[in-house]
Amino acid sequence: MTDSSFILAQQRVVARRQSRETQEAARVAAQRSASAAGAQLRRLPFPLSRLAYGWEAVSSRQGTRPAFRVSQVDAELLDEELVDLLKAQVGDAFKYFADGHLSDDWSSEIVLALRAVIFKLTIWDHNATYGAALQNLKYTDARRDGPVLAAPSKVQKSLYGLVTVFGKYAWTRWEDWLLDQVDGQHHLGQPSPRVRLLSRLTSRLSTLHSTAAFVSFLVFLLQGRYRTLLDRILRMRLAPPTSQVSREVSFEYLNRQLVWHALTEFLLFVLPLIGINRWRRWLSRTWRKTKEMINTNTAPDGDGSGAGGEYGFLPERTCAICYQDQNDAAATEMEVMAAAAASSGVVGSAQTDVTNPYETIPCGCVYCFVCLATRLEREEGEGWTCLRCGQHVKECKPWNGDVLETTAARRTSSVKMVAFSDDVAGGLLEDETADEARASSAAAAH
Repeated sequence: MTDSSFILAQQRVVARRQSRETQEAARVAAQRSASAAGAQLRRLPFPLSRLAYGWEAVSSRQGTRPAFRVSQVDAELLDEELVDLLKAQVGDAFKYFADGHLSDDWSSEIVLALRAVIFKLTIWDHNATYGAALQNLKYTDARRDGPVLAAPSKVQKSLYGLVTVFGKYAWTRWEDWLLDQVDGQHHLGQPSPRVRLLSRLTSRLSTLHSTAAFVSFLVFLLQGRYRTLLDRILRMRLAPPTSQVSREVSFEYLNRQLVWHALTEFLLFVLPLIGINRWRRWLSRTWRKTKEMINTNTAPDGDGSGAGGEYGFLPERTCAICYQDQNDAAATEMEVMAAAAASSGVVGSAQTDVTNPYETIPCGCVYCFVCLATRLEREEGEGWTCLRCGQHVKECKPWNGDVLETTAARRTSSVKMVAFSDDVAGGLLEDETADEARASSAAAAH
């Protein structure tokens, strides 16, 4: 180091020392003026002389120093929100017990258990609640002054837990008991003098506690040391564990929410463009063909007279689509027949009969119009596999049916009837066959 550099360094050191001395002199002058103003306030009459303490708290360095007031209040709000969330989760877990009234009947006990568990896992073990830990704060013993913050004693933590956990529960149960007594005695007239006296004492205690808590909070806004009245009584305060703490607000959670929101908006915009329905149909068709190949390879050899579709064994009057929707659990013909045997032994029912029949092109299998049109529309022109014969179907048309010309119709007019082949016996309707049999019997008798 050269002589000129050494001289410049000495000059900088002297300038810093002079700046510190100037700041200290200004601080001492401010304290003297504040003390003089405080002395003048103390000379005022009794009610106004108390303003001196407030002036000293505001004007002193201890009173105006930032002490993470917002972080302490946020920590308390986060703790209460955590209890509410856990209570809601427990209520959802027990909503199917005791006709859903379990969480309402034992609400106070549930909150007591939750607060006890949270107190054990947070303040008793780590000297900080979850909300305080998120704000990088810990409970310290304010009775010990020094550069190193001391953890609160077990006596302080025990009293804190006794008041915040069991004290709140006892007070809630006490108010509920008084309310029950007042409501129960209102039916008999006025409440008893003892109940009225207890109600007045409870109301006054609540008012006194609320007033004291409000004053304590105002002092907290001035000094930033004790957040609640209980903290002030026990001399426990929230403070950062180290002096090197960033006072910037963390936006990590907000950024995560924004990223997730942007991702969902992007997916909602892209999914209609990539044709998710087309990919779903392709996967379902591939899976169906694979399953058909497996069933074909594993099926025993037969005469080959059966239909090639999954539901080719159903009667003609039964809509295979309706039957499939109502019997999704049955995967094979044996399972379907077993289910039919278990339910009166009839395959199909009035709910599965074909309504407004339409036939497929080119195989000509008959289905309900609504069922067939819905399946074809869902495929968007790519075709659908027939459940009866297994052919690829893209179009449909109204079903003409088995057109039969009866004997009477041939004699009189060209009236035609439409019926299923199941209802036909030897090319004639079963009713017409029965009529002809009765006519033959009558002729033989004559």
